Amino acid sequence: MTQIIKLKTGNRFEDLASYSRLVAVGDLIFVSNTAGRHPETKLISDDPGEQLHQVLANIARALEAVGSCLADIVNLQVFVQDPAHGDVVGEILGAAFRGIDPATTMTCPPLGSTIYKVEAAATAWRGASKADVQKINLGL
Repeated sequence: MTQIIKLKTGNRFEDLASYSRLVAVGDLIFVSNTAGRHPETKLISDDPGEQLHQVLANIARALEAVGSCLADIVNLQVFVQDPAHGDVVGEILGAAFRGIDPATTMTCPPLGSTIYKVEAAATAWRGASKADVQKINLGL
């Protein structure tokens, strides 16, 4: 029988909206949209780059709780409040995921509050970081 793990972080919105930060169905892992609020201090930087670093740390922490890691991410959705921050966000993502190369989408929708400059959601496959990966370049 497939095991399902539902991870909660204690964030008040998880109870309010009845969702889990992460759901693992066997080795397939879904991470909910995650903001850059520090889990202990509850502070959030005004800087989009700092927020993204915290977003990635928050996602990494959730993945590690179920025996996974950022390198297992196969799909990433990034939401940027202000299109002007797209380049800085792209540079940080490039540094974090170089060689991992998940399928990634970045969009610029309004977020739940103006304090959020960047948020991300991810899909991971436990063990993808250790898989034999074939890269194909279509030359497009």
